[in-house]
Amino acid sequence: MAATDPTLRKLPSGTVTFLFADVEGSTRLLHRLGDLYPQALAAFRGLMAGAIADAGGQEVDEQGDAIFAVFSRAHDAVGAAVDAQQRLAAHAWPAGSDLRVRMGLHTGEPTVSASGYVGMDVHRAARVCQAAHGGQIVVSQATVTLVADDLPAGLDLKPLGEHRLKDLTGSIRLFQIVAAGLPDEFPPLRSLASRPNNLPAQLTTFIGRNRELTELRTRLAVARMLTLTGAGGSGKTRLALQLAADRLDDFPDGVWWVDLAPLNDPALVPQAVATALGIREQPDRPLQDSLLDYVRLKRLLLILDNCEHLVASCAALADLLLRQSPDLRVLATSREGLGIAGETLYPVPPLALPDSDRVAPEVLTQYEAVQLFADRAASLVLSFAVTERNGAVIAQICRRLDGIPLALELAAARVKALSLEQIAARLDDQFRLLTGGSRTALPRHQTLQSAIDWSFTQLTSAEQGLFRRLSVFAGGFTLDAAEVVGSSEAAGRADVVDLLGHLVDKSIVIADGQNSEARYRLLEPLRQYGRDRLIASGEIDAARTRHLQWFVQLGEQAQPSLRGTGQAQWLGRLEAEHDNLRTALRWSLTSHDIERGLRLAVAISRFWYLHGHISEGRRWFDELLGAVGDALPPAVIAAAQIDAGQLAQLQFDYDRSTALASAALVTFRGLQSLSGTAFCLHILGAVARWQADYDRAESLFSESLGLYGAAHDTWGVASVTSAVAGVARSRRDYARAAHLFADSNRLFRELGDLHGVSNTLYFMGLVARAQGEFARAAAFGEEGLIVSEALGDTYAVAHQLHLLGTVAWYRGERDKAAALHETVFPMFVDLGDKSCIATTTSDLALVAQYRGDLKRAAELHRESVTLSRDMHDVPGVARCLERLAMLEQSLGRSSRGATILGAADALRAQKKVSIPPADRAEYDEVMTAVRTSLPAEEFANAWSAGRLMTQDRAIEFALGEGA
Repeated sequence: MAATDPTLRKLPSGTVTFLFADVEGSTRLLHRLGDLYPQALAAFRGLMAGAIADAGGQEVDEQGDAIFAVFSRAHDAVGAAVDAQQRLAAHAWPAGSDLRVRMGLHTGEPTVSASGYVGMDVHRAARVCQAAHGGQIVVSQATVTLVADDLPAGLDLKPLGEHRLKDLTGSIRLFQIVAAGLPDEFPPLRSLASRPNNLPAQLTTFIGRNRELTELRTRLAVARMLTLTGAGGSGKTRLALQLAADRLDDFPDGVWWVDLAPLNDPALVPQAVATALGIREQPDRPLQDSLLDYVRLKRLLLILDNCEHLVASCAALADLLLRQSPDLRVLATSREGLGIAGETLYPVPPLALPDSDRVAPEVLTQYEAVQLFADRAASLVLSFAVTERNGAVIAQICRRLDGIPLALELAAARVKALSLEQIAARLDDQFRLLTGGSRTALPRHQTLQSAIDWSFTQLTSAEQGLFRRLSVFAGGFTLDAAEVVGSSEAAGRADVVDLLGHLVDKSIVIADGQNSEARYRLLEPLRQYGRDRLIASGEIDAARTRHLQWFVQLGEQAQPSLRGTGQAQWLGRLEAEHDNLRTALRWSLTSHDIERGLRLAVAISRFWYLHGHISEGRRWFDELLGAVGDALPPAVIAAAQIDAGQLAQLQFDYDRSTALASAALVTFRGLQSLSGTAFCLHILGAVARWQADYDRAESLFSESLGLYGAAHDTWGVASVTSAVAGVARSRRDYARAAHLFADSNRLFRELGDLHGVSNTLYFMGLVARAQGEFARAAAFGEEGLIVSEALGDTYAVAHQLHLLGTVAWYRGERDKAAALHETVFPMFVDLGDKSCIATTTSDLALVAQYRGDLKRAAELHRESVTLSRDMHDVPGVARCLERLAMLEQSLGRSSRGATILGAADALRAQKKVSIPPADRAEYDEVMTAVRTSLPAEEFANAWSAGRLMTQDRAIEFALGEGA
């Protein structure tokens, strides 16, 4: 930052208020104004400078179309901003084009360096400005706290809510200054909330990289696949995240970050991407298909972070998605390129370094490596600054560390305990140790290794031991887990707490979160380094075994709560530990500890089901059951077979499900386990139900119910009761279904199983709707929505909203129904639920018809019937045909409507699918309208012609003419 006011160096540090202002859309203005642009820009600077000077502030910097000023009083900064906006609004701009200027105000305690103000608050003030729109003045909570009772006359504050800004640090509450003569209404702020994303919050500011960001913005605009390459610790991830945040507005469907570092299994890459995108695995289709459906028509940016150990899998998935999705962009970070067609590689360079150690402080702080080191050091020692005295040694440290961000941060973390000279001396010692190393290794790799080696040697023996043992965790860990897995003969559980605190203080371990369940993690290069040290020490097998034991214990602790009270909390915790659970399962296979692996898989099986990891769960069960030996207890094997069979049944793999459940059934009957036998029968009954063998299903469910009752297994009784209710609903015995679902719901409530409560409420709503009891159906749907939202279950929320939308339609609340259908449709698309997409498309067709847009209605009806046909959904096809007949009637083509109705009637008769009571009024209305608009003979002939059509011919006929 170039200081334009020489008095800046004399200003004290302390609480000051920053005003940032820049011209919105300056690139477009430059093209529109041409030669007049410099004249307009000069006028902007003059008007801003006058307002700043009048309020007693100092213009600190100007760069192109931006102004940066500082005020000792927040009251003066607010007055200057309003004064400047009023002057700008009143100015006569060249060629009649006014410059719309956005402004941001933020108060903080920055550091005054030789060349200007530095620190997080300076960056935050700039981001507040960038969130605003032209003509808008946005103010942070820090500033509002100072001016709320001291606003200049005629001004007011308008709350804008809490926002995460594009610096990716924590959230901030923002306000708008309201004043006479200035616009009041603006679009939503350009914060991270303006577009969907999952960009993680960062604990530190983003330093430098302006040149790289400029180049990458240009490349990302044209490259479908952009990969940032470089050694570990070179800053690839942070640069990718900042680039994504800066370009968020370019991607209306969001920016989605996928951290692949914790994964070891290439097969899990699609699941990791699906989880980041919020895609729930569907039981009846490959996850890859759901991914393709989700991204195919979206404009989004997918960030694949830390691909180096999964290059082949990442490359295959990225290539597939890019070929199928014309508006998709993929941004990857890896130590090497993915090697697919169209990939653009961008080697991430080190941070800019001074050419020598003897550089004046005001020049030295212009280099990015020095900025980073100084910023991180100042966060630990508030008085730290780059001065004439220490400038040379800081330059030496940065040069010796080759400008590598991680190395600089590790070195800066030592300023609390060591002088700068001591840090530099120890780095020099480490460099000499590397001269005998591999001549083919990249210097940066050597440098990073030396930085980590040096940091490792600064730890005590006990701290080194804990660091090594913590490297067995994947994706983070809790304090409880660290106490068990990280303990040893030399360091007991009580010692681990203190040692972990030391590692956090020394920036070896990162602490995430401030609540009682805080999580810790190692940066990936440090985790890999620790793992290598653990192997060299000979401790790795023991550490991995303790890791496995801990997560078996955790899973078995969670298991009963996954069916009762505390369900949501435990599901969230297991999701957070998923990478550790995978690591533990893999070690159980590697170490041939199959019994513990099976116990863990059984314990978390319901988590896999409820959180949509069905395919992954099945893979683990297949591997573990395939490695079973003769010595394992039969009960452990049978329990695994039951859960594996249930997961197979959920994916309609009936042969595998039947085989597993039947094998387990033999063992539990032999062990006289009532609940185990009941569960096997439950699975076999579910398979029979899905195969429409309702008599066999009821028989198996009946036997299962009796055994669950005898075992006093309330959860089993509730589940099977719900299954029997499902059979009754399939048989259109709605009275019995309603009674049984209500019984099941009551039992799930007693257990505290909210997923069971939500699920049964949904089906109770469907049954009530089918019976034409719309008020009751709405009540069930509304209660189910509350439960589903509390669980954070997007899948259940979408279904409850759809239920409420259909009920509103049947009740004649057309506008309410339209709003609900339009809300839920993209949710089903995101979930990849084809059945619900087809149903909601048909509902939206009715909405379009209600609004008089018959052309759009025809398009949607045709989409719906095609989707239903492709899924072999006969009731869905019949319903779509009947609604198409209604459209034909609206278009004055009653004869075609009669033919289509005849075809639908034949299809229902052939498949024994009756019209639900709730749909009867709609059907009768269209039938009456078509019949009365045609002569009796013409109607009979058209109807008979339709009755003779096959399903495919009927669909072909219905799709034959447009609106």
